[in-house]
Amino acid sequence: EEVTKAQLGGPGVAIASGVVHNVAADDTALLADIRTYLSFFGSSAWERPPSVDTGDTGPRRLDDLLDIVPRDGNAAYDMRLAISALVDGGGFFQVQPDFGSSIVCALARIGGESIGIIANQPSVIAGSIDVDAADKAAHFIQVCDSFHLPLVFLADNPGVLAGQASERAGILRAGARMFAAQTRAQTVKVHVTLRKAYGFGSSVMAMNPYDEQTLSFGFPGATLGAMGASGAGNAVGADEATRAKLHQAENESSYRSANGLSFDDLIDPRDLRNVAIESLAVSTQRRTGATTPVARTGITP
Repeated sequence: EEVTKAQLGGPGVAIASGVVHNVAADDTALLADIRTYLSFFGSSAWERPPSVDTGDTGPRRLDDLLDIVPRDGNAAYDMRLAISALVDGGGFFQVQPDFGSSIVCALARIGGESIGIIANQPSVIAGSIDVDAADKAAHFIQVCDSFHLPLVFLADNPGVLAGQASERAGILRAGARMFAAQTRAQTVKVHVTLRKAYGFGSSVMAMNPYDEQTLSFGFPGATLGAMGASGAGNAVGADEATRAKLHQAENESSYRSANGLSFDDLIDPRDLRNVAIESLAVSTQRRTGATTPVARTGITP
């Protein structure tokens, strides 16, 4: 095989393979990115991340979120706009933006506290979780957990990516790896279902009722289950009356989920930031004892 150095190991190849996380335009920009990245962490795994006065640490309503997130569960939008509305000052550092881009992994601050955000990206394959996205998220979760960053999961997906190509690529293994990473994480976890999370797509995104570690919230109208009402109707060849019942059940599902304690609460989308600040504060207060490195056991799928 005759190839150039760039073709074999240049940034284009390394980004596509997930070996290199981020690429900068020049050395100055690269050093700035490194400083920004490290600013979210403590000096070692023996310390918690520092609190920072960002100038935007207080509660505020997110009125713009009603325009950013469409009510139509099948409509695409850019999750990064929702993240920007949520976090302090609208700023965040995205890790591996060009790899596994159906999940956004970002470092940010809420209320002056460092957090890791794992969010589905509905503008890329409708937010379906593919192999690259699951592998990226699993690694990111482990990094954040190792350095005691709380994790905020923003779920809006139709499940893991279906199809023969996805199965051959190992989506069940990759999904299991992401699931194992988030269930083993010992840090604080906050889950929010914005519109939907079907099948394994809810579990890998930290939909963990009753685990005494995760606070789970949903927007009114959020839907869970094996699949959406339209897909279920098509799968069973339902008549119009049955389809209408399926859609009604789907519209009511968030309230049934909350009633069954799958969600701790249903929240107004405009209150997302305030709920996140309060949840992180309450959860952080439960952490007692000296900060020590996270011990890891088990075999990763």
